[in-house]
Amino acid sequence: MKLVFPNIRYKEKAIDFIKEMREHGSEINGTGGLDRFLTESDYESWLDNVISYIDIINVKENKVPALTYFYVREEDDKIIGMINTRLSLNDNLRKEGGHIGYSIRPTERNKGYATKMLTDTLKIYDTLGIKKVYLTCDKSNIASAKVIQKCNGILEEEFYSSNYNTIVQRYYILR
Repeated sequence: MKLVFPNIRYKEKAIDFIKEMREHGSEINGTGGLDRFLTESDYESWLDNVISYIDIINVKENKVPALTYFYVREEDDKIIGMINTRLSLNDNLRKEGGHIGYSIRPTERNKGYATKMLTDTLKIYDTLGIKKVYLTCDKSNIASAKVIQKCNGILEEEFYSSNYNTIVQRYYILR
């Protein structure tokens, strides 16, 4: 498995990833808005947007710098998951979003990919010197909570989010 920065070569594979997520009625997280761009625009515009979030000085107001990656199985070059890593947090993300959002395609779940992807991604924060990484999930998303816990996530708080109309769990992982 490897983290791959999005590029034009993965266009059809990325579209297939989103298609599968939609077909299974899965919540789509950690894609840097790919699902929205495919509906409202196109893959190339999404690539431009993903690249724009690397330009730390010029990130749009109320946004934060971020990196989005495909999690690719090397033997067949299939996108198994996507993960978005925020390099800083604003007040809203600190409370309700955290540093990382991710998803695994439905047909590849329960195989340990999410834990491995999160473990691999946490190395980015080591490189940046970020010592406390925040993650959130819906309380009802037991699978995500277990992944976070397997990566040494500590439950900090549980609260009702009016933004998401659900109970949210906020975890942190010390690096």
